[in-house]
Amino acid sequence: MKETLIERLVRYTKVNTRSDGNSVSVPSTKIQFDLSKILYDECVRIGLEKVKVDEYGIVTALLPSNVDGEVPTIGFISHMDTADYNSENVQPRIIENYDGKDIVLNESLNIVTAVDVFPSLKNHVGKTLVVTDGTTLLGADDKAGIAEIMTAMEYLVDHPEITHGDVRVAFTIDEEIGTGADSFDVEGFNADFAYTVDGGGLGEMEYETFNAAETVVTIKGVSVHPGSAKDTMINAAVVAHEYFAGLPAADRPEHTEGYEGFFLLTEMQTTIEDARMVFIIRDHDKNEFEARKKLMDTIAHELNNKYGNGTVNVATRDSYYNMRNIIEEDMSVVELAKDAMKSVGLEPIIEPVRGGTDGSRLSYMGLPTPNLFTGGENFHGKHEFAVVESMEKATEVIIAIAHLNAAR
Repeated sequence: MKETLIERLVRYTKVNTRSDGNSVSVPSTKIQFDLSKILYDECVRIGLEKVKVDEYGIVTALLPSNVDGEVPTIGFISHMDTADYNSENVQPRIIENYDGKDIVLNESLNIVTAVDVFPSLKNHVGKTLVVTDGTTLLGADDKAGIAEIMTAMEYLVDHPEITHGDVRVAFTIDEEIGTGADSFDVEGFNADFAYTVDGGGLGEMEYETFNAAETVVTIKGVSVHPGSAKDTMINAAVVAHEYFAGLPAADRPEHTEGYEGFFLLTEMQTTIEDARMVFIIRDHDKNEFEARKKLMDTIAHELNNKYGNGTVNVATRDSYYNMRNIIEEDMSVVELAKDAMKSVGLEPIIEPVRGGTDGSRLSYMGLPTPNLFTGGENFHGKHEFAVVESMEKATEVIIAIAHLNAAR
């Protein structure tokens, strides 16, 4: 299984599937179809049925039940796209028996993954790591998940003595830009519940995500000659800074953890006459989430009172909501995964996601979908790596979930 996982991960990561948040097409980048075609052929080759690539590039397939009687249909989902970071010409490198020291990713460019910066490396001494060459991301988010699902399905096909009900798999698009679930056919997928295989370290499982929104703040200033600006000029850049200063400084991502929410300024363009700021708002608690959105409006109201109506405009759009609100209605999907982890020797680590997954949207679309670990770390950058032994355990958990689901 180890060599199969390495081969799949390396092969998938070499296919550029970077999504584009500025695109209006679906998928956001046509290159995602390149991996769709590969996965379609692979699903057929390993013996899955009802294999399909839809018009958006989403791949779905079925592993038919091998038991008599009705068993809830389970789904496993991973996304094909990678984050907004260089993913052209990915060159993975395998490190066997990792020694616990700093990893030189690129000697000529002096790019090093340092243990004092990434202390979790100390947990993986003696293990096999897949790393980058320091110029791209790896793409283990979420191609490690794809490799694990595919390997688990192939194992179940080759070992019919392992009982299971219908198992559906899906490889999705545009998760990194938050729009992939919009194109997902939940009814056609025909699963009672599912898991995204899109998490991090060994044993982690999440069924709580942020509530999320994006706020665009636009500011209209008045530009005049500075020599005659008194009582006339309204400097949009200055107003933008005042707006930002109105948000609590402690509520920024660099100062928060666990269940603490935040405001993040992601973009800012200013001149004297015009300014535009883009924020993301995150909070696990729905009431706190609503309060954060209200604060954005309150600051705008105060600045409009100061500078004149229409100076500051705020437009907020909700992105996704905390999946816990859906999943806690029936926690059996969580208990099944916990039992599966314990059956393969893992103690489940249940933590809130400081982010979101496709499962956030899918849960509200009628498909309860917690998130399982993949064994990848340091996602979305050149220091990303995957731990192959953790990938093996993730694959074992998928197999165990399928089997225990039929045995309940």
